[in-house]
Amino acid sequence: MRYFYYNRERTIPTYSMSRKKKILIFFVIVSIPFLAELPLRMATANDNFHSEFEKLQFEMMADSLPGGFNVLFAGSGECIQCHGMDTAGIASVDPLGNDINLVDDWRATMMANSSKDPFWRAKVSHEVLLYPQHQQAIEHKCTSCHAPMGHFAALHNGQEYYSMAEMMSDSIALDGVSCLACHQQSDKELGSLHSGHLNFDTTRVAYGPYISPLESPMVMASTYQPVYSEHISDAGICAGCHTLVTETLDYDGNYTGTSFVEQATYHEWLNSKYENDGVSCQNCHMEAMAKGQVLIAAGYETEPRSPFYLHELAGANVFMLKIFRDHIDELGLTANYEQFTQAIMATEDMLYNKSIALDLNFLDRTADTVFFEVDMLNLAGHKFPSGYPSRRAFVEFLVENEQGDTLFISGRTDDDFEVVGHNADYEPHYDIIRSEDEVQIYEMVMADVNNDVTTVLVRGDHALKDNRLAPEGFSSSHTVYDTVRVVGMAETDENFNLDNGQEGTGGDKLYFHVPTNGENGELTATARVYYQTAPPKWMEEMFSEQSDEIDEFRAMFDAADRQPILIKERSVDVGTFVSTSEFFNGTPFIKVLSNLSADGMVTVQSEEIHAYTVYDVNGRSLQHKKQQTGQYDISIPGGSGLYIILFENKDGHSIIEKIIIP
Repeated sequence: MRYFYYNRERTIPTYSMSRKKKILIFFVIVSIPFLAELPLRMATANDNFHSEFEKLQFEMMADSLPGGFNVLFAGSGECIQCHGMDTAGIASVDPLGNDINLVDDWRATMMANSSKDPFWRAKVSHEVLLYPQHQQAIEHKCTSCHAPMGHFAALHNGQEYYSMAEMMSDSIALDGVSCLACHQQSDKELGSLHSGHLNFDTTRVAYGPYISPLESPMVMASTYQPVYSEHISDAGICAGCHTLVTETLDYDGNYTGTSFVEQATYHEWLNSKYENDGVSCQNCHMEAMAKGQVLIAAGYETEPRSPFYLHELAGANVFMLKIFRDHIDELGLTANYEQFTQAIMATEDMLYNKSIALDLNFLDRTADTVFFEVDMLNLAGHKFPSGYPSRRAFVEFLVENEQGDTLFISGRTDDDFEVVGHNADYEPHYDIIRSEDEVQIYEMVMADVNNDVTTVLVRGDHALKDNRLAPEGFSSSHTVYDTVRVVGMAETDENFNLDNGQEGTGGDKLYFHVPTNGENGELTATARVYYQTAPPKWMEEMFSEQSDEIDEFRAMFDAADRQPILIKERSVDVGTFVSTSEFFNGTPFIKVLSNLSADGMVTVQSEEIHAYTVYDVNGRSLQHKKQQTGQYDISIPGGSGLYIILFENKDGHSIIEKIIIP
């Protein structure tokens, strides 16, 4: 299959665990008399402040992580002895003494477990089942990002392809996106790579963010030389895997000559204000500890470092992290239950506090309809949701009466956690929602060469819909817009990433016109935004096939907590309906023919001389005119929102009308 990849010389990985086995045996023997009384820290002539006994304990802790080396990389077990938990509580602790070591934070992340992800394995199996003639190319492409340290070592050794079967017997490949998968990337073509193209330095270096690193301890412990380089903090480190372009196949397995952008998170970031503001991927996903300095290597008196970059690598995939936590032994994972729980909490914090902002406003109420505005703002440095195209966010909108009875609900889910009202193919983007079977779902929908919705990645030909919330600063004139474009009805939505025609808001305004069905009492409206990693409808195509990997994941999926994650919620109360005619007891001297205007034009009919004043929702006067009798139009000088028009006749009588521009 003609995916994009580089041919490089690589060497087949080799492994040696004998050293660790000897260390483990030695540790068991010598530790029996001393477990109750661990040695205190003692400084040595070499400025080492851990005893040999403690160093052996660090070695033992590495056993659950792969050690040894292949031709290019070291397993994470080679890193834990210095960058894992310091049992003496000296290195990798914050000013309050809390353990913040890099390895334990990392080992429970999606990155660390990328090669063991059962959803990913099932999806690779699905694509191969449909196109067995392209198995080599499919597996080669997929392992380039999910098992990079096995994949690129094989290429370095001269192999043309790297398979899933090879990965399964390759301990360093099963280390996922491990330490050196990032820290060994060179600055060559940084930010220009995509689709699993990665350039690695082959001279046994590990790039880091600290100037003048202490070299000798790391060289002695791992044979890798620490080297300072600015590029390790550059978002371009993420580009090679977080922009994926695939070549399209038709149903017969023939190349169509076209390609499809399956995900473009890095390009989304480029087309945002964050790139210009110098806020990289690492600033959000590897936050720096706010205060204090940290000793970064257990066993060596290195210079304290600040800032210290936490390796939580939190994204949005709570669903898969919970599956990892519930199937540690089955999947052969190296993190424990508590570490996965911490990773889940960090990911939930990312979703709750750093994904979107939500606001809900009551606009107006008539005898038969209540009008609301939901404002959403994307807080992420890329689209929301971003990444793998199964991911989506949706809005649930609920209106209840005083007794708590549901008057209206859009976006509820059924017992299988599928959105009720979802169209058979896909739900379009909405600007105004008027009925319960209309639901706002923010997602990317793929289509094949027949223009049918597909979840088979190699069949992806074009997008039918992409209304995922754009990041602030996003522009259709940016050079990468062709890879991150808005598709479908969101393109013509005048408030999707727009404010008075100006792009870059990073938000969307969604209007709800809720029929009251004769209900005149007080109401409560609630807007909720949910995030969902693996919607049931997205799974249908894969679950219609059978393989060991699909069957294994189906069992985990069915047993999992699949409830969408509530990330934001806002409520507003609505008072009892009062007709505007009560402001004037006589025969109304004006009639507004429509109080809902898409173009800002309001048509008025009157048989009396009068004047009118237009106010915005904050009470600011926008326009004042005297008017004769007859029919005329008022052009409201503003964008979408609620406006008030005060009409006064020559006798001093007033009538107030509320106007909504969606």
